[in-house]
Amino acid sequence: MKKPKWVVAKEQARKVAAAETVWLFGLHAVRDALMNPKRQKLRLIVTRNAGDKLVEAIEFAGITPEIADPRKFTAPIDPGSVHQGAALEVKPLEWGGLAENCIGREHPRVLLLDRVTDPHNVGAILRSAEVLGASAVIGTRHHSAPETGALAKTASGALERQPYLRVRNLADAIVELQNMGFLVLGLDGEADDTIESSLGGDRDRPVALVLGAEGPGLRQKTKETVDQLVKIDAAGGFGSLNVSNAAAIALYASKTR
Repeated sequence: MKKPKWVVAKEQARKVAAAETVWLFGLHAVRDALMNPKRQKLRLIVTRNAGDKLVEAIEFAGITPEIADPRKFTAPIDPGSVHQGAALEVKPLEWGGLAENCIGREHPRVLLLDRVTDPHNVGAILRSAEVLGASAVIGTRHHSAPETGALAKTASGALERQPYLRVRNLADAIVELQNMGFLVLGLDGEADDTIESSLGGDRDRPVALVLGAEGPGLRQKTKETVDQLVKIDAAGGFGSLNVSNAAAIALYASKTR
């Protein structure tokens, strides 16, 4: 019996995902990935100088590096990448689902990204999320930044420690968080209320903050699904924040006092 087209497409997508690998680059990103026991490492290419700097991490990972000539660095990465003589091929991390990452902390804080596709922005958001204690950063499988070397380098190691989940449908993820007891706030510059005023004295409640791409902002469906639209109170009457800066400020504003 011939398989339906949708079944064939699903099987093919599964095979592609299973074969997917990521090239990380830069001393910091490579070192943190080598030191992460949850990261599946496939191939390490280093110059002798970089290898000397990473010797402890290489020994910890138990991987044999390939030594490359610094003038002819052979890793299949963008020639313009600032690799610092180190590149590591890995499998993407598997963090699991929403419940196991978003429930369990005393005062959970979660970031959701609505079509934020720039890997540098997402990397910076992961870094802020780790520093400010977010439970997870959540994007979508399509129209969001996947794991890349550029994202990992900007995250400065946070990619190895900060859960970064990519879901099929953002509105469904918002509803799932609401069912877990999260107050879901969408960041919108035209909103009347601020993050602080929406929380009032109830700062112990789990909070999820949704940020949209710079320019278009949140999609209409997202605006309709969140509990409330809020803004970051600005001193002036004009100007806007980079999405990664907005994420950091929003997280800080929602923290328990």
